[in-house]
Amino acid sequence: MRAAMASAEVGDDVYGEDPSVHRLEERIAELFGFEAALFTVTGSLANLLAVRALVGVGQEVLCEASAHIARAELGAHGAITGLTMRTWTDPRGYADLEAIGGLVAPDLGPFFVATAAVSVENTHNFAGGRVQPPEVLRGLRTLADDRGLTVHLDGARIWNAHVATGVGLAELASCADTAGVCLSKGLGAPVGSLMLGSSDAVAEARVWRKRLGGGWRQAGVLAAAGLYAVDHHVDRLADDHENARVIAEACGVDPADVDTNIVVVPTTDAAGLVARCKAEGVLVGAVGSDVVRVVTHLDVSATDAKAAATVISSALDG
Repeated sequence: MRAAMASAEVGDDVYGEDPSVHRLEERIAELFGFEAALFTVTGSLANLLAVRALVGVGQEVLCEASAHIARAELGAHGAITGLTMRTWTDPRGYADLEAIGGLVAPDLGPFFVATAAVSVENTHNFAGGRVQPPEVLRGLRTLADDRGLTVHLDGARIWNAHVATGVGLAELASCADTAGVCLSKGLGAPVGSLMLGSSDAVAEARVWRKRLGGGWRQAGVLAAAGLYAVDHHVDRLADDHENARVIAEACGVDPADVDTNIVVVPTTDAAGLVARCKAEGVLVGAVGSDVVRVVTHLDVSATDAKAAATVISSALDG
């Protein structure tokens, strides 16, 4: 990957002159079945641009209560684009079609907030890397069409969903009008995500990316890393999934409940567990006062996973 970065052909992407960025955007758009793609520095920016393309000022997007756009993007959607959110709750992070249908608010004129879009996350981060069932995604598309809504797919970890289910990337994304996909998580690129949508939506998002200070200059060195990751690091995600199940079993979490590469470990003292693991050379993260998240990735070998499982299990007892 570093060799690919060092030899990348580059140009000024603010002026649309970086050939490596062009190749990445075209490749990802084709893989997911969209007209166009836009390279962004983070998944949060990709989500912001994508949701903004669907939801106007004062309109609302519906999402699951622990969705990344609601919980982990620092309120950017409301603060910057002026939209509002309402949520449903599902412990697995699934798109609950009945709940969504009950939340949808029609446009009743200048009296009520109107629902413009639904956002769904696949895989769902805070639900432990859960994969959205493909039939649920198809049902969501039908619901959206019936109710005159659009759909955003937060696919930061959609590569994991693809490997876990064997369902094609374009099919997984076919429920959505816009999407965001990440290169810097399981695929191991140093930075970068892409916003996907229609040519018009992406053209407008390019303006907003610059407006928000996210314009790239010689971004081809990073695009080259993303292209390398897509070419070499997708199939190996299955190793991360297996390693996560090894850790889950050691921590008293049913491995059958671990769809991909994230293990959510309940504890009475998340901060203490994080500190005890760090002292033994294992880095995990608290995502609440009583929940720790463990993520496997390409820098964690099977041997590393077994060692980490031993440390975390012991730290839970401590």
